[in-house]
Amino acid sequence: MADIPACAPIFADPAAAPYAVSEEEREAIAAAIDTDELVALALELGNIPSRSREELAAAEFVHDWMGREGFKPRKVGAVPERPNVIGEYGGTAPGANLLFTAHLDTESPSGIAEQDRFRYRESTMADPEWTKCWLDEEGCLRGFPISNDRGPMSCFLIAAKALKKAGIGLAGKTWLTACPGEIGPEPIEEFSGIDYMGKDIGAHYLFHHGGVAPDYAIAAEGTDFGLTWQGSGYAVFRVRIYGQGMFTPILEAPRLATAHPNPIYRLGPVIEALHAWGLTWEANSVLRTASGEVAPKVQIASVRGGMPTDFGAGTEICALYIEVGLNPRQKAAEAMHGIMAAMRSVDVESFDVEPVVVRHGFEAAEREVAALSGAVDAATRLARGAPLEVAHPVYSSMWRDHNVFNMHRIPAVTTGMPRWRPTPDDMASSALVYALTMLAVCGRGEAPGDDGPTSVYGSAETPFES
Repeated sequence: MADIPACAPIFADPAAAPYAVSEEEREAIAAAIDTDELVALALELGNIPSRSREELAAAEFVHDWMGREGFKPRKVGAVPERPNVIGEYGGTAPGANLLFTAHLDTESPSGIAEQDRFRYRESTMADPEWTKCWLDEEGCLRGFPISNDRGPMSCFLIAAKALKKAGIGLAGKTWLTACPGEIGPEPIEEFSGIDYMGKDIGAHYLFHHGGVAPDYAIAAEGTDFGLTWQGSGYAVFRVRIYGQGMFTPILEAPRLATAHPNPIYRLGPVIEALHAWGLTWEANSVLRTASGEVAPKVQIASVRGGMPTDFGAGTEICALYIEVGLNPRQKAAEAMHGIMAAMRSVDVESFDVEPVVVRHGFEAAEREVAALSGAVDAATRLARGAPLEVAHPVYSSMWRDHNVFNMHRIPAVTTGMPRWRPTPDDMASSALVYALTMLAVCGRGEAPGDDGPTSVYGSAETPFES
């Protein structure tokens, strides 16, 4: 366990922001944020079905909205049906460039009935919040698409519009991006190829092929108005145990399950060993830094063994798929060594362990991210009358797309509105924080004209790139 050194500086310093935003600018921007418009945008965007691999309709909506508002959108994607959408504002004078990103896909059942019925209860499948969004009687916004992640996306879109509406230009450029695939899936086993790609075709693809070169980046996601510049990765390990197929009529079943030739019968001790290792891994993986705490977790995600249609002789192979969280200073190799040791402690005929997915976590260098965290702190103080706080550990203990930018040495953070049941006022407050952050990072530039700032990329009809 790593602790914050005694000499660590304060979490954020508003004086570190590149540009000092005035009270007059704050008032002008706040007046330009239409809360009703923001909520309507979030609900309309949130109610567009957009599971992973089905993001096109939501991407088209964002593209068209950006076009109408003068943000010069374009689409860049690995495949045309799953594009990244990129808009821009500012860039009229020398200044730092900032990139906002949020993801278009939303967690939900896959829609493939043959798979979903082995993973979800019927009551879970029937929950309307998977795909529907609404303002409830208590004045809270409901629906998973709002929380993750089209609510924060709507906040930074309206933030940029408020700057433009208030006649405040940006010296540096702010990119507004909407990406597919942040949630998943991952290509594993026979579910392979580009159809099963998630993160590789989203922000990662955008960074390399999207025509962006930010000095700083923000993954706009729910953090309850906290901030962290670190993020966890993960690895998925396939643990296969082997046995012997035995024709059921001639099988002499042993008294002990662990002596059974069918490896499914040996799962009990294997799971116990992996669970014990997982608890140790979690305890040893806690990381505390100036950006908060990271607490990676471990869970067995799925089991495969045999075929229900071919039941005459049991199975010779059974596999567990175990998801292992990685703090930003851990490598998958460390987890693999631990899993191998745990498996060697179990009496099984034979086994193998293979990492089928590896994504390491990343963190920004504290000194390099100071200007960005300072800008968010200054914006938070102006917008909310309170200093910026460290985000809850859950928000640094998962993958978010600020990892992509920190991976490539672009100081990046994740910060945003309340994750669960935000109110319209919460969303308006988040939009104001984002708008003030844009100004604090990029600096005041030439006021936009009716058509918005000139784009170096040409018209909004830039063709699809592959």
